[in-house]
Amino acid sequence: MLSWKRALRPLTAALMAVAIGLAPAATAHAAAPSSGWNNWSCKPSTAHPRPVVLVHGTFGNSVDNWLALAPYLVKRGYCVYSLDYGQLPGVPFFHGLGPVAKSAEQLDAYVDRVLAATGADEVDLVGHSQGGMMPRHYIKFLGGADEVNALVGIAPSNHGSTLHGFTGLLKYFPGAADLLNAKTPALADQIAGSPFLTKLNEGGDTVPGVQYTVIATKYDEVVTPWRSSFLDGPNVKNVTVQDLCALDFSEHVAIGLLDRIAFHEVANALDPAKATRTTCSSVFK
Repeated sequence: MLSWKRALRPLTAALMAVAIGLAPAATAHAAAPSSGWNNWSCKPSTAHPRPVVLVHGTFGNSVDNWLALAPYLVKRGYCVYSLDYGQLPGVPFFHGLGPVAKSAEQLDAYVDRVLAATGADEVDLVGHSQGGMMPRHYIKFLGGADEVNALVGIAPSNHGSTLHGFTGLLKYFPGAADLLNAKTPALADQIAGSPFLTKLNEGGDTVPGVQYTVIATKYDEVVTPWRSSFLDGPNVKNVTVQDLCALDFSEHVAIGLLDRIAFHEVANALDPAKATRTTCSSVFK
């Protein structure tokens, strides 16, 4: 007779396969080009006084997630930085897997480094998937509200995910949640209703003094239901890319990696005084 742990392996593997299959293929991992982003000699301009820190998603990394968005922002005059976080021993390339609260501590330390290098008082954060949600822990519990002007989340897992109900199967396999938590804590933390998310969202989604923008897609197959990305609060702007361009069919991965409609909204959020209307033609801007 199969042990319960052995029986759980296919379910755990399936959950991981879904996430891995939807993550970008890893390239040969190297530091982001110093002539573009992660240029530690970059000094913010008067036009763009805050450096931008890019926060990758689950199974992402500091390079592959940002091969399109980082140059897009550098070209527009921003000092841009990206970090790796949530590493697990023996797992190269794919990061964002460790406990989300610990990852927030890594982000805290990285922001301190960026502020020290640039001389800026605050940063703006742009994150994809977990990278749009995890900074909220840093902002709410680790003093990030004093260091962050704006958080822009692209398909963020702000209220977790059901993976189209797949996570609901965990209750039928005793110990499955514990096994998932032990092997890939970040996935367990992002299940809708998890203890981590319950604590994060208690007392309101936002913190005063920080501007929040959420950019979501109706075709998100990872953060489900897709509206669970949205935040509530007076300092929040929730955007659905299909409301801006009905021809945008980006799903969870594409909206963060390639979607110029989303990128244009990121630029608007970073510099709202100079924001321009986002339309289907924004892909050419």
